[in-house]
Amino acid sequence: MISLPLPRFGETVTVLRPGPPTRDIYGNDTPGPDEEHPLPGCAIAPGPGGEIVGGQDTVTEHLAIYAPATADVRPTDRLLVRDLTHSVHGPVEAYRSPLTGTTADLRITARRVTG
Repeated sequence: MISLPLPRFGETVTVLRPGPPTRDIYGNDTPGPDEEHPLPGCAIAPGPGGEIVGGQDTVTEHLAIYAPATADVRPTDRLLVRDLTHSVHGPVEAYRSPLTGTTADLRITARRVTG
């Protein structure tokens, strides 16, 4: 794989990944603390949002995040984008250049629901 330089003006997104489970005093598995790592060089594009569910105003914010091909992101991760926590929504999609066959970048759909 060819290593390309990171974009100069991209944003840094923080990946929040569930840590290994721990056991509570009763022997039950509990989620471990989040493990974090930065994801520099991202482009962030807003998507559609806002809907009414069950008569309640609910705001759903979608983002398309374009990250370098070497990004370590899983569908079970959460992302800290501009101080707001979003969940990864769907698969992490890799794009290949039809001209060179190299992986160009990743597209990550993130979602945040409030209300």
